[in-house]
Amino acid sequence: MKRRKFIQKASLSTIGVVAAVNAVGCETKKEENSTALVLKDPVRPLVIATWNTPLAVNAAAEALAKGGSALDAVEYGCRVEEANEKGQSVGKGGLPDRDGNVTLDACIMDSKGNYGAVVCVENIMHVISVARKVMEETPHVLLAGKGAEQFAVSQGFERENLLTEASKKAWEKWKVKSEYKPIINIENHDTIGMLAIDKDGNISGACTTSGLAYKLAGRVGDSAIIGSGLFIDNEVGGATATGLGEEVLKTVGSFLIVELMRQGRTPQQACEEAIGRIVNKPDSNFKNFQVGYIAVNKQGEYGAYSIHEHFSYNLYKDGENKNHKSDFYNKK
Repeated sequence: MKRRKFIQKASLSTIGVVAAVNAVGCETKKEENSTALVLKDPVRPLVIATWNTPLAVNAAAEALAKGGSALDAVEYGCRVEEANEKGQSVGKGGLPDRDGNVTLDACIMDSKGNYGAVVCVENIMHVISVARKVMEETPHVLLAGKGAEQFAVSQGFERENLLTEASKKAWEKWKVKSEYKPIINIENHDTIGMLAIDKDGNISGACTTSGLAYKLAGRVGDSAIIGSGLFIDNEVGGATATGLGEEVLKTVGSFLIVELMRQGRTPQQACEEAIGRIVNKPDSNFKNFQVGYIAVNKQGEYGAYSIHEHFSYNLYKDGENKNHKSDFYNKK
């Protein structure tokens, strides 16, 4: 017996997820604060993205409807948010670092396990597309700062000022006290992470952000780092993160979720376990920050979980695009 199949079989036996998965056509099953969606047939196409991002998910769904790949879908979807100046945390209009410079991070990962990323990029709006160029056009996987910007220009991307008047005014207001306190709940969105399954069942993911508002110059969070902000294994599923990147990085959250799914957990159970790894650390200060995860597996089952209330996700499946509230840990 192959090692992978042996591990999967053993894990399923251990957690008791056995005959019910095959015997039940479609049901929602609640066990100890964990919602497991059991599906008879794979769901495809499917798109899921962090926060209330209907336009981005629509763009991804349209790409899939036109025969595009899951990779095309997540790129096109993320580009919508990068161009949304009102978001103030992705792409143009993102809140700057404490020196007033907007710097962007992004990564993308395809169904073959290929990965591309850029960090600390200034003056280029669509960094998700630059990340794809890094993946497809270079022998590297990660470019940073001025080098990433120069590469983007060499690939035809145009430089532009990313600091809008609204974001500049917010920064100037912040400078009065210059306090650095991460916001627990941003009810619109900060990072956008997106996962998609195309008609062939292939999974890809993308993640793009301007990072924490008023961060130290040069700070990089989890969003562009493989295994933390995003991870895809086409045999198993994918996961992506949002929230305080330092905490996601320290637990390699997205990779953890995919590995838990490999062992037999549902996406929901895996997301809950990943949040548990953060909040149950002896020195965890989780009441003062937010982290949220979304995940999908190969069958199109999905999950979402966060530390605090108000995290939500948009889901496209069966021709409908809806926003859903995520379950959360800190119910006080």
